[in-house]
Amino acid sequence: MAVSLPDPVPLSGPAYKRDPYPLYARMREAGPVHRVLFPSGVTAWLVTGYAAAQRTLADPRLGKNHALGNDRWRARASIMPEPQHSRLQVHLLHQDAPRHTVMRRLITDAFAPRRVEALRPRLQELADALVDALPAGGEPVDLVEHFAARFPFRALAEVIGLPPHLAGRFRREWGKVVAPVGPDDPGRPAYEALLRGLEEYIAEVVADRRGGGDGLLARLVAAHDTGELTRAELDSMIFQLLVAGQEPVTNQITTALVALFRHPEALERLRAEPRLMPSAVEELLRYDSAFELTTWRFLAEDAELHGTRVPAGDSVIVSLCAANRDPERFPDPDTLDLDRDRGSHLAFGHGVHYCPGAALARAELRIALGTLLTRLPGLRLAAPDAGLPWIPAVLGRGTSALPVRHDGCPYARPSSPGEGR
Repeated sequence: MAVSLPDPVPLSGPAYKRDPYPLYARMREAGPVHRVLFPSGVTAWLVTGYAAAQRTLADPRLGKNHALGNDRWRARASIMPEPQHSRLQVHLLHQDAPRHTVMRRLITDAFAPRRVEALRPRLQELADALVDALPAGGEPVDLVEHFAARFPFRALAEVIGLPPHLAGRFRREWGKVVAPVGPDDPGRPAYEALLRGLEEYIAEVVADRRGGGDGLLARLVAAHDTGELTRAELDSMIFQLLVAGQEPVTNQITTALVALFRHPEALERLRAEPRLMPSAVEELLRYDSAFELTTWRFLAEDAELHGTRVPAGDSVIVSLCAANRDPERFPDPDTLDLDRDRGSHLAFGHGVHYCPGAALARAELRIALGTLLTRLPGLRLAAPDAGLPWIPAVLGRGTSALPVRHDGCPYARPSSPGEGR
């Protein structure tokens, strides 16, 4: 029997954000490409199956530069006002070769696996310090506010060389500037104020790092001063690092913990067998990824995409979550299986835009989950699962709060990191 779906398929609403997987299953069954409608009114072409997603992410016909978008897309999607749009939106996610190649080369070494591994003891110290500061057991504690929103930013600051006097002044609400707020939205003035505040902060970072210092930020400023980067590219790359370099890990910590709370047998096994943590993290990334959808891609001319005619300049988006639950690639995909073969999911994308911070994200997730499960006895949800506040973000998944309880004071820090930590 043919699967019946509306055209376009709406991707919105609390039920969808809480659990999009039944809809994705229907879409995969009906075909690999569907026209979808976002809350902002933007329509796009969504790719859902694993094989189609992998091919799309590596398709040389599809570009990321916003200049490729047509007038229909630009009328609703280019919502960041000028001059901020021109100054903050020319980062890696919106670049194609050869410019993308040049810009990406400037950051990859900072996130290389060997560098991340060298920082692991420091990252463990950061996680332990946050657990040390948690309230004692009994009263509920929001794990987003007290841990998941803090650990990734502190880890990122270490990696990119953001000094403490600047890191302490970063406002988490600046991350909201990536959420669509249209020109007629009553929240538009607050949105534009956040943008201006973030721009001023980036200018302070540039001025501070121009004065010397080590780390990625100082190297990016030096690359601008030698003419390798334009000022807009420099500001945009710092914008991307500060906003996209931490919030997805915050969200992934929440989706992983929710999955474990829903599968207490897996949680207890992981607590008892920490050597499973690397493979468990890969399975948790596959099972419910914080990168739910990719950003826009565009065809320069009308073309067929997996059997569907897509007009030039229409946005093409890949559902990483739908691809990672494709039964043709992953047997019994809706089951959380800590013994599943690792490393073949698309949670970090694929192709030339594969997430350059993947090694850091993996290390952060292993350390975060290992620390929380090891040191907080009886860690569990402190509110009904059905009432968890899932973020309304268009492209991402996660909860804006995660109330938990644990039994008594945190266990003391281990004398040496456990296996898999």
